[in-house]
Amino acid sequence: MKRKKIIEGLFIALLVVGLFTAGCSEKTSGSGSTQAGKEQTESGRSESSEDDGIQASLSSFEAVTLDGGSFTQEDLASKDVTLINFWALTCPPCIREMPEIAAFSDSLPDNIQVVTVCLDGNTDEEYTKSILDEAGFHGVTLIAGSGDFMDVIYEIQYTPTTILVDKDGNLVGDVIIGGQEDLAGTYTDAVNRVLKQMGKAEFTSIEG
Repeated sequence: MKRKKIIEGLFIALLVVGLFTAGCSEKTSGSGSTQAGKEQTESGRSESSEDDGIQASLSSFEAVTLDGGSFTQEDLASKDVTLINFWALTCPPCIREMPEIAAFSDSLPDNIQVVTVCLDGNTDEEYTKSILDEAGFHGVTLIAGSGDFMDVIYEIQYTPTTILVDKDGNLVGDVIIGGQEDLAGTYTDAVNRVLKQMGKAEFTSIEG
C-alpha cells in the first residue's frame, strides 16, 4: 500500500505540471498525427518525429490499473503491438471517442491490444469507471505509475494522444494526436504499417 501511494504521489506531482501545459485537442484528422500548428506530410505524419514531443520508451516501468492491479513491461511483451490512448476526464473529445476505442479494441486479434491511460483518473475513480463502462471498454486502464511510464506522461502535450509500442516498449509508428474523424481507420492503418515493418500479417478491423 505504501509503495502504491508513493507511485501515485509521483504521478500526481507530474500530472499537475502536465495538465497546466497540455491542451484538449478538438482537431480531427483521417489518419496520422494531428496537432494544431504543425506542418503535416501527405501521410499525415509530422515532418519530424521530434515534433511529436514523445521520445521516451516503456522498457522499464510499473503502472497501477483502475481496478487496483499492476501493469508492467511484461504485459507489453505478450503482444506485437500495444496502442496506448492518453485521455482525461476534463477532455470532452476524449470521452466522445471512447466508444469507438472500445469497439476497435474488441475487433483486435490476440497479438494487438489497446490500453488507456486516464491522466486524472485517480482524482475520481468511480467517474472514470462509469465513462469506460458506458463506452463498453473492457481493456486495461492505467491511472498511476513510475519509471518510464512517468517519462512518457511528462511528454504528453495534448489529449487525446495515442502512441504505439512494440513488445519491448519501444515507440513505433505514428503518434496520433487529437480526435479522429475515422478512428478505426486511423488506428488500423497505423497498426498495419507497424506490423508490415515487423514482417507480421496485417489485420482488418471490423469497423474498417
